[in-house]
Order: sequence, then C-alpha cells, then structure tokens
Amino acid sequence: MYPILLNVHSYLRWLVLILGVLAIYRGFKGAQSAAPFTESDRKSGLFFLISVHTQLLIGLLLYFVFSPITQAAFADFGAAMKDPAVRLIAVEHITVNILAAILVTIAYSKNKKAIADAQKHKNAWLLFGIALLLILSRIPWSRLA
Repeated sequence: MYPILLNVHSYLRWLVLILGVLAIYRGFKGAQSAAPFTESDRKSGLFFLISVHTQLLIGLLLYFVFSPITQAAFADFGAAMKDPAVRLIAVEHITVNILAAILVTIAYSKNKKAIADAQKHKNAWLLFGIALLLILSRIPWSRLA
C-alpha cells in the first residue's frame, strides 16, 4: 500500500502546482485589471483548495501509517534530526505543508465573504502565492516521479 500511496502523492503534486499557478494567475490578473471576482475565479481557488487538502490527507496517511522513513525517525528522533534527508520528511515537509494548507484555506474562506472584488483578487494571488512558495520549498525534488 505504501508504494501506491507514495506514487499517488508524488503525481498529485503536479496537479496541486498547476492549480496553484492558475489560481494565482487569475488573482493577479484580476487585481491588475480591476476585474470583477467571477465564478471562474472562485472555482480556481476551490479546485486549488481541494487538491491541497487531498494531497494533505494522503500525506498524513503516509506519514502516520505507512512511511518507513517516519517510523524510523520516530524510533530515534535525535539521529533523524542529524540526517537532512530524514529531517526533511519527518519534520520540515509536513510542518510547512500543513501551514500552506492553512493559508490556502484562509484565502478561500476570506474570499467567500462579502468583501470588495479587488480584495478577493489580492487574497487569491498573495495568500495562494505564499502557500505555493511554501509547498515548492519543501517538495523532495530528488524523488521526481
């Protein structure tokens, strides 16, 4: 089960990245042109949110149930912290990506409120952008699948 979930998690990253870039682009374009915040803008944020949350759920399942890396790290956390590759997976990857998922959720939730369209576009490009940068910073690129 571990290899299957790991491959799904690895391939799903590309969907997250594409949907994130699309949501950020729509937000930035809308902010620059003072365009109304449309249903397509809302849906691009929603699809980004769904993909991030799906990725997070699969990642949490891998982290707490199936990963031999995290099981080994939990067995000797001191040694795990001395190994940069293990530390990336055991601490940095999960922490930063949970923060990114929280940012995406905040941005989407803020944009559901009755605020000005310009503010919705700004929320989209800024908060989705920060979240995507966080995600990009903690992807273990050495395992490109």
